[in-house]
Amino acid sequence: MTRTLNTLANLFPIWVIICSILALLEQDWFTWFLPFITPGLAIIMLGMGITLTFDDFSRVLKTPKPIATGCGAQFLIMPFLGWVIAHSLNLQALKPEFAAGLILVACCPGGTASNVVCYLARANVALSVAMTMFSTFAAIALTPLLTKWLVGELVEVDLLKLFKDTLIVVIPVAIGIWLKRLTPLAVKKIEPIAPLVSVIVIVLIVAAIIEVRATDIKEHWRTLLLAVCLLHGFAFGMGYAFARWLGFETLACRTVSIEVGMQNSGLGTHLAKNNPGFGDVAATPCALSAVMHCIFGSFCAALWRRDVEKLNNSKEPDNLDPEPQDES
Repeated sequence: MTRTLNTLANLFPIWVIICSILALLEQDWFTWFLPFITPGLAIIMLGMGITLTFDDFSRVLKTPKPIATGCGAQFLIMPFLGWVIAHSLNLQALKPEFAAGLILVACCPGGTASNVVCYLARANVALSVAMTMFSTFAAIALTPLLTKWLVGELVEVDLLKLFKDTLIVVIPVAIGIWLKRLTPLAVKKIEPIAPLVSVIVIVLIVAAIIEVRATDIKEHWRTLLLAVCLLHGFAFGMGYAFARWLGFETLACRTVSIEVGMQNSGLGTHLAKNNPGFGDVAATPCALSAVMHCIFGSFCAALWRRDVEKLNNSKEPDNLDPEPQDES
């Protein structure tokens, strides 16, 4: 049963792509989920929380450099990359909210989908989870401040409201950690289904936003698709290069690359929809971002997983060689 649940969760990129295509047909299959985006995001973060323990924090503190590198790259590379791409493609000329939405999602922390992709890529999953955890906590301050700084010229940004809305990613995580400590047996029973529940909720959030903004997407799909492809393509590459420049080994570089390249698009969608200066239009790049970072992540996972398997196979002893004869 657990293996089946894991398999379904690991097919996450496929579910996102299929449901996004269905959403573009505008058959009202997913818009019913719009009122549940905020509680859905809380469920995702609660699921992340129950996978963590206080010991995870102490282990991270013993080796802080990789975590600091991942979080630093997350909030140094992505926000300014989003700003540069938005202005280079002149997204504000189409709609200022398009540019604001792209920058907003670039200012978000890493998402839980990155942990799934790291698992598929045979990268360092523990490091990925730690980076996601710490970038999520850092996002309380950094996401609103960076967004206000980089987007303030495009749309009206209510900084205090952004702070309050960003708390949704932290409170459920904290609750999850405490639940695991106080009721470990109960949490152990539900923990196997948490990844699949998170996948279902993410897919529904993305599909609902794409369906409600299908007209805009169809009209401006070339520019919007180019924008999110450039954002995540450069993010994966620059994240890897940044970690390599600092001297990290290959698996750590791949982990940082995935963590930087895959944002919490659900949070971006939540912040856009709940702040009047952004609105549903700004949520459109956030939803497309979720689709594209899954595609990029899946490609990297397939490439790197094959590379790890080749390396492991090359290290296996050749069992065909005859055993040495005892000459005594």
